[in-house]
Amino acid sequence: MTQDNSNSLPLAGVRVVEFTHMVMGPTCGMILADLGAEVIKVEPPGGDKTRNLPGLGIGFFRAFNRNKKSVVLDITTDAGRAAAAELAGQSDILLENFRPGLMQKLGLDYATLSRDYPHLIYVSHKGFLPGPYEHRLALDEVVQMMGGLSYMTGPSGRPLRAGTSVNDIMGGMFGAIGVLAALRERDRTGKGQEIQSALFENCVFLASQHMQQYAMTGEPPPPMPSRVSAWSVYDVFTLAHDEQLFIGAVSDKQFVTLCRVLEHPELVDKPEYASNAARVAVRPQLLEELGAILRHHRSADLAPRLEAAGIPYAPIVRPDQLLDDPHLLASGGLVPMQADDGSTTPTVLLPLLMGGRRPGVRGPLPRAGEHNEEILARLGRHRRPGA
Repeated sequence: MTQDNSNSLPLAGVRVVEFTHMVMGPTCGMILADLGAEVIKVEPPGGDKTRNLPGLGIGFFRAFNRNKKSVVLDITTDAGRAAAAELAGQSDILLENFRPGLMQKLGLDYATLSRDYPHLIYVSHKGFLPGPYEHRLALDEVVQMMGGLSYMTGPSGRPLRAGTSVNDIMGGMFGAIGVLAALRERDRTGKGQEIQSALFENCVFLASQHMQQYAMTGEPPPPMPSRVSAWSVYDVFTLAHDEQLFIGAVSDKQFVTLCRVLEHPELVDKPEYASNAARVAVRPQLLEELGAILRHHRSADLAPRLEAAGIPYAPIVRPDQLLDDPHLLASGGLVPMQADDGSTTPTVLLPLLMGGRRPGVRGPLPRAGEHNEEILARLGRHRRPGA
């Protein structure tokens, strides 16, 4: 189920100390860990509270903390802070995503640590980059609202957050990208640097195409559900038994093919459907006509015919259904992992291949403080959990 092949991975020999919780910082650490770095997660006495979140947060810890080691330290004490600082000095990279000012108050900020450890690459995951908003507390939902994403996602007048922690996850990704660039720069200069990745700026980056649309046209872009589609057939249709299927025909050739698959070639001969531009002009009429036809089709019968014909399509899939997705299972993107309670759980791997291989799971999810003895022995002292 697990295999430690970290020595053959690109970040083998790189050490990371991680002071993070929730999603953003842990995502950055997990990416680095999956790529072979030794990532030491520092947890408070009793363990990271993310381990025990209820509801929609229940999967956070298991999803974003694999391939790490866990050390419990009480960094509110002098001994704990001294151990944390020494651990940072033995590391290449430090990750943190605490509220603004906390690491400085603890003497674990970049300005303090870099005086003794100029090689250190220090990554802060924040709500905002420096500026008027930098002292605000932020959540993924907060920045989705103020960064244009919720407006573009929901129907007109009903802003809607995305259904997952898109900014937290992408913010962690940008933190990891900064680390990779800083490691390369350190190879030349011998010096580390501070990196900041922020939720708000991440969300604005996601909305940048719509900002550019306004800059070019002078027209505020409408929310995606209200958009004027560039293609006549590009929608979710209700099939027999109330199944739903997205179908996209984005060229004249695909439209002709779709009509053939649906066994309604007469649609092609209608003058108002002669070209994509003509069909877009009468799109409501066309969608109503196609909808009436598709009401008599079952997804299981129609989907393979669409695939064989090269028509883009997609069923509407819930996250729980992905646990049985044949492509994920066959391609190795969903693999078993031993959880911190000893059970086995499926985990989603990074969405990339490197040299034909998928960076995978190298060990069980760590228990809180599981690696205290191993890690703290390197500091020249053994400390009990919570020291």
